Amino acid sequence: MSTFITVAQLMLSLSILVILHECGHFIPAKWFKTRVEKFYLFFDPYFSLFKKKIGDTEYGIGWLPLGGYVKIAGMVDESFDTEQLKQEPKPWEFRSKPAWQRLIIMLGGVTINFIFGFLIFATLLWKNGSEYLPSNEMKYGIYTDSISKAMGFKDGDLIVGIQGEKLERFERGRIIKSLVLDNKNTVNIIRDGQAMDLVIDADKISGLTKPENKEMEIWGVRVPLIIQEISPNSVAEKAGIKSTDKILNVNGSTNNFVNEVYPILKNTDTKNFDFTLLRGIDTLHINLTRKENDK
Repeated sequence: MSTFITVAQLMLSLSILVILHECGHFIPAKWFKTRVEKFYLFFDPYFSLFKKKIGDTEYGIGWLPLGGYVKIAGMVDESFDTEQLKQEPKPWEFRSKPAWQRLIIMLGGVTINFIFGFLIFATLLWKNGSEYLPSNEMKYGIYTDSISKAMGFKDGDLIVGIQGEKLERFERGRIIKSLVLDNKNTVNIIRDGQAMDLVIDADKISGLTKPENKEMEIWGVRVPLIIQEISPNSVAEKAGIKSTDKILNVNGSTNNFVNEVYPILKNTDTKNFDFTLLRGIDTLHINLTRKENDK
């Protein structure tokens, strides 16, 4: 039943998009008194599932759900009907209309799609708002990679402003834009409870634009190592690790944040792990052995 509902939702969504797109061609064509011979949802090679002629236009539903089309007199479209072009142009044909009218008819579908997409995005943004992390709620600050470390940042720094301009929310893109495009070189941070200004060298800033650094995270939000979920039948579940456990130590290395333990777990050469966990008020030691195909 769920599969049927999913397919039905997909077909309904596709139908709405196709109809709106074709209306973008159909409406200006009618407005400019151009004859529309067919308006079809989905394609209809050989036969159609439904059709009805109203005025000069045949409205129908095809059986091939790969789009749709409007057949406008005097215009070669998805139907590839070139026979009518062998005759003299008629006043109601597309090819008889001024260039600006033909342009509007041709661009109408794309324009409608753009407007519809914008309205959907605006509605979702109005209804749900946009998610962001306020700077004053970054309790554990940032974590750094090789690029930000070279700039002078340290794990735990809290970025609060750029050259005196206060940052209300943590936004990597805005920080990079200010450094690269706005020619700012000073980041206001709080380190170990003390406010300070971090002046970044120009060559370090220029490194942000290098193609090889495109996928680098540069800064991230430090998150405490509290396990949220354990996959059923996983190695962790079999070893006795539970959700809400807090990881204190992995293989003798003190770890308090996700970015610290992730490289250890990601290392495919490491097969044996010794976890120190905090569960409630109890400290536990759990040994875990990862097999070849385990993640």
